[in-house]
Amino acid sequence: MSDTIKVRYNEVLNRIEKACHNCGRNPDEIVLVAVSKTKPDSDVLELVDLGQVHFGENRAKSLEDRLEKIQNDAIQWHFIGTLQTNKIKYMSHRVNWIQSVHKKKALKEIEKRASADNRVINALVQVNISDEDQKSGCDPDELESILTYGQSLKFTKVRGLMGMATYTDDAEKVRPEFQKLKSLRDKHMHLANGSVSLEHLSMGMTNDLEVAIEEGSTMLRVGTAIFGERNY
Repeated sequence: MSDTIKVRYNEVLNRIEKACHNCGRNPDEIVLVAVSKTKPDSDVLELVDLGQVHFGENRAKSLEDRLEKIQNDAIQWHFIGTLQTNKIKYMSHRVNWIQSVHKKKALKEIEKRASADNRVINALVQVNISDEDQKSGCDPDELESILTYGQSLKFTKVRGLMGMATYTDDAEKVRPEFQKLKSLRDKHMHLANGSVSLEHLSMGMTNDLEVAIEEGSTMLRVGTAIFGERNY
């Protein structure tokens, strides 16, 4: 086993524990999604041996390859990248979470594919909280109609919201963006009916996970701090 991955992984767990302690939260409230991206399957399997359960990929083809090569039912697979509706069919048979739903059309396709596979897929609605054009996500004013549509689904559970903050080394600059996502979730909690529950806020990455925890994150997407710099 790579000591480097083990050390990095434990450092991230310690960061989470410390951040929770500082703001009076329980670390058990936080789901850590290890984002492996271009890293080899062996790195993923090392983390599985360390007890890591949730893994994320931001490219549909990369996730498809992982699902084919790593046959481990203990893993919860997350798709976190820009979601193209026509790619859902390639992951629906095994993906557990699709975090980047940004329109009703995507929810409709997830429901169709999950129904055909007779399995439930968890979804998060991605909201554009940074106001950057290159960042995916629905506009905040589209959120209500997406969540309302999700209430009646049978094979798709809308478990919360996801946001991609501005990339910066100054974590304080993204605090308002995390606050915005939490505010939007709280504002729409009255829509938590049927297959919509909204208990999760997926926000926070390597650079800003402490601030995200302080602002209510329940799900962190961490790659570099665990796996090292990605291979391009």
